[in-house]
Amino acid sequence: MATQTPPLLARVVTEVFAPWVLVSFLPVLVAWHATRSVVPTVVWGLVVAVTGSVIPMLVVVRGARRGRWRSHHVTDREGRRVPLLTCVLSLGAGIAALVLGDAPDRMVALALAMFLSLVVSIAITFAAPVPGGRGWKISVHTSAASGALAVTVVTFGLWTLVFAPAVALVGWSRVALRDHTVGQVVGGAVLGFVVGGLSFWWLA
Repeated sequence: MATQTPPLLARVVTEVFAPWVLVSFLPVLVAWHATRSVVPTVVWGLVVAVTGSVIPMLVVVRGARRGRWRSHHVTDREGRRVPLLTCVLSLGAGIAALVLGDAPDRMVALALAMFLSLVVSIAITFAAPVPGGRGWKISVHTSAASGALAVTVVTFGLWTLVFAPAVALVGWSRVALRDHTVGQVVGGAVLGFVVGGLSFWWLA
C-alpha cells in the first residue's frame, strides 16, 4: 500500500491544481481586488474564467471522450495542438470582450499575461529545437501554477509566497505520474513566473 500512496497523492494534486481549476478561480480574485464590488467581480471574473478555462476544458473533455487524446490532461504532445489553439482563440475573444466592455486594467492585464504564456507554451511545444527535430512538451500545469503564484504576489503582496511550495508540489506530481520530466516541469515553472508574472506586473 505504501508504494501506491505517492501516485495517488500525485493524481490528487494534478487534479486539484489543474490549469483549468486555477484559471477558474484566479480571475475572480483579481477582479475582486480591482473592483471591490460583487457584480463587476462576477462579470469580469467570469469573462476570463469562461474564455480562458471553461470553453477550452469542454473541448478537451469532449476530445478525450472521443479518444482523440489519452486523458483530459492531454499528456501526448501532438494532442495538445487543438486544445492550446482553442484556448488561444477563446481567450482572444475574452480579451476583446474585456477591452470593449471597458474592464479594469488589471483584468485586461491578466488575460493578456495568460495569452502570452499560452503563445510561448505553443512555440516551445511545437517549434522548440530539440534532438530529433520535435517540440518539447513543457508542463502547462507548472506554468499555470507558477503564473498564478506570480499574479497573486503582484496583486496581494509578498506574503502570498507562502503558496510557493504548492508550485513545487504540482511539479512533483507531474513527474511522479510520468507525464513530464524534471526539466519540463522546471521549464514550465520558469515560463509561468517570468512570462506570465512579469507581463502581468508590467501591464497592470
